[in-house]
Amino acid sequence: MTDQGRKLPNGAREAEILGLLQRAEGALTPGEVAERLGGEPAYSTVVTILTRMHAKQLLTRTRRGRAYAYAPVTDDPGFAARRMTSVLEERSDRRAVLTRFADGLSDGDAELLRELLGPDV
Repeated sequence: MTDQGRKLPNGAREAEILGLLQRAEGALTPGEVAERLGGEPAYSTVVTILTRMHAKQLLTRTRRGRAYAYAPVTDDPGFAARRMTSVLEERSDRRAVLTRFADGLSDGDAELLRELLGPDV
């Protein structure tokens, strides 16, 4: 975790909170997140970060009493796949991007990809 009182950049704090939520047994309220982080950052900062992560569609939230409880929308491999898809969607020449990606794969990863795509590949 982090040292008490040490300020982390927003991206690092989001990653820390996302990891915490992924390891949790279920959805957590901001108070539960703040408690598991050892009280640093402040509760209000945790609320702000969770709200922003929800707006970015990284988290779902459900009412729990007067607060929301937050959970990740997917696991770590799912987030990596979402990032890859996002990059692909930002480019106009999908064929070129996929070709460069495939060319850069190790033999083992290329074989795994062939396996995942099915016997006709």
